[in-house]
Amino acid sequence: MLQIYNQHRKAIHVPPCPRRIPHSPRHPRKVATHNTDIVKDVEAAIAAHAVVVVGMAQNPMPKKARKALDAAGIAHHYLEYGSYFNTWRRRNALKMWSGWPTFPMVFVKGVLVGGADDVARLIASGELKKML
Repeated sequence: MLQIYNQHRKAIHVPPCPRRIPHSPRHPRKVATHNTDIVKDVEAAIAAHAVVVVGMAQNPMPKKARKALDAAGIAHHYLEYGSYFNTWRRRNALKMWSGWPTFPMVFVKGVLVGGADDVARLIASGELKKML
C-alpha cells in the first residue's frame, strides 16, 4: 500500500491499482515518428551551417542569442517555429530529440551548446571562437 500525507500530516492510505494497463506496442513508434519533419529541418540546417539558432516568436531569449552572435561577428542561421500560441506540439518533437527543454537551442558544428546565456558565456570566454 502507498502512503501519502495530507497537509495536516495525516497518512492517507491509497490501495494499489487493481490491474495493469497494457501498453500498446505501436505507441513508441508513434512518438518516434511524430513531427519528424521539424527535426529533419533542424538536422539539415545543422549540416549546412556552422552555427544554428532554433527559436520561436515572442520569446526574448532567441533574440538575445542572435544579438550576442551578431555583436561577436559570428554568422548564424536562424530557424523559427511558431509562438507561444501555436505549434507547441511540433516544438515538443525538437525538445524530445535534443533533450533541451527551452528555446533557443544553439548548435555549433552540430553540437548543442545550450541557450542564450550559455552562448553569451562562450562568447565572453572566447570558447565559441575556438569551437569554430
